[in-house]
Amino acid sequence: MFFTFKLAIMNIFRISGDFLHLASIFILLLKIYAQKNCRGISLKTQALYLLVFLTRYIDLLYDFSSLYNSVMKVIFIVTSGAIVYLMQFAHPYCDTYDKKADNFYVPYLIVPCAVLAIFINEYFSFIEILWTFSIYLEAVAIIPQLVVVHAYAKQEGGFVENLTSHYVFTLGGYRAMYLLNWVYRLLTEPGYRNWIVWIAGLVQTGIYCDFFYYYTIANVKGKKMTLPI
Repeated sequence: MFFTFKLAIMNIFRISGDFLHLASIFILLLKIYAQKNCRGISLKTQALYLLVFLTRYIDLLYDFSSLYNSVMKVIFIVTSGAIVYLMQFAHPYCDTYDKKADNFYVPYLIVPCAVLAIFINEYFSFIEILWTFSIYLEAVAIIPQLVVVHAYAKQEGGFVENLTSHYVFTLGGYRAMYLLNWVYRLLTEPGYRNWIVWIAGLVQTGIYCDFFYYYTIANVKGKKMTLPI
C-alpha cells in the first residue's frame, strides 16, 4: 500500500525515467545471457555506473525515504555489480570482453568529476561531495560505451547490434525523462532549484543526441541502426 502511495505522488516523468533505467539494465543482462557474450559492451562504463551508484546511494546506510526509493537503489547497485562481475570474472562471458576496443582512459572522467565535486557543490561535507561527484560522473559515464559502439560499428560496416542500440537508447531515454521531470517540478513546486543536477543532466543528454538521431532514423525506416564511419 505504501509502495502504491509513493508511486501515486510521483509524476509520470520520474516514474517513466526510473523504469526506462531499469529496462536498460535488463536489456543489457538479456544480451549477455542470451548471447553468452558481452561483445560491444564497455566494462569501463559499467564500472563507472557502479561507482556512481555506490557514491550516490551511501544514504542507504543511514536514511530511509521510502520503500520504493530504497528498493530502486538496491536494484541499481546489485545489477550493476552483477554486470561488472559477469564481464570481468564469469566464464564464458568474460572471455568475450574486448579490452582493446574498450580503450577509453577513465581517469580523464573520474579526476575532473572529483575536482568539480570538491569545489562546486551545494555545501562542503563528505557525503555531499560524494553525491555531487556521482552526479557529475553519471553525466559522462556513457562515453566509454559510445567509444566501443563506434569501434564495433567500424568493424561491421557501420551497423550497430540491436540489443546494444536498445540498451544505449533506453539509458538515454531515462535521462531525457528526468529532464522533463525537472521541468515539471520547476513548474509545480515553488522554490524548486537544483542547478548542479540540471546542468549535469543537460550535458548527459547532449552526449546522447548523436546516437538518438541515428537510432530514430533507423527505427523510422525499419532498418538496422548504422553509424557514419
